[in-house]
Amino acid sequence: MNTQDNLNYNRIAEAIAFIKTNFKAQPNLDEVAERVHLSPFHFQRLFSEWAGTSPKKFLQYISLEYAKTLLKEDQATIFETAHETGLSGTGRLHDLFVNMEGMTPAEYKNGGKNLAINYSFAQSPFGHIIVASTEKGICYMAFIDPVFDAFSTMQSHFPNAHFVQQTDSIQQNALGIFADDWTNLQKIKLHLKGTDFQLKVWQTLLKIPTGRLTSYGHIANKIENSKASRAVGTAIGSNPIAFLIPCHRVIPFSGELGNYMWGSTRKAAIIGWEAVKTNLD
Repeated sequence: MNTQDNLNYNRIAEAIAFIKTNFKAQPNLDEVAERVHLSPFHFQRLFSEWAGTSPKKFLQYISLEYAKTLLKEDQATIFETAHETGLSGTGRLHDLFVNMEGMTPAEYKNGGKNLAINYSFAQSPFGHIIVASTEKGICYMAFIDPVFDAFSTMQSHFPNAHFVQQTDSIQQNALGIFADDWTNLQKIKLHLKGTDFQLKVWQTLLKIPTGRLTSYGHIANKIENSKASRAVGTAIGSNPIAFLIPCHRVIPFSGELGNYMWGSTRKAAIIGWEAVKTNLD
């Protein structure tokens, strides 16, 4: 994606936020298009190219009613559907493609003093991202918020590591997850700093199928600690790998989409984008 692509996503995000805020008034195409300073024709085309469906249909996929429907489905089975998902479909599970390894204490001792980390900037369907890797795998990936300095935020996780701005094959392969075709995608390796509990929660998130949603309570039950919903929420909020570890697929049991480290509008955009792709299979 280029600068124009990022501008387009910003317009999409503004449109989604406007539609969500004003859904009771049911704004029409002309009103939404005016909000993002485009003609109705160009807005409809832009939105359809990005989402693969109309703004009206997309809104259905990020509605409270749709989320509640997904949460009511048998949560015990959504984690066990790997055998039902072929490698050619968008319903494939992240855990078929993502391998997670925890860092040893020696690797992040003294603020990551022993780590050499490459990092680079890239585009995604959801805006600019920063992605970083060690020789073992991706250690950090985040959507860039203009309010914060992306590098400084990343560096705070490993304050004494040696950083080099350089794109490598590990990063390039990981970014392939945003593509429609995963047939050439190699196993994505993650190299993560986290407690045993955090790693267990993040590993469980990988098992949530694309286009599905679950709740914090169901994650707690899945890790056999039903009283740990609050701790699960904290671990999810500490996820250092945007999108690859799909914390966006976890929402409150109320059906509200809830908060997201990289913005609630971006969370809605990702959930809707994945729902469209899954329902087109």
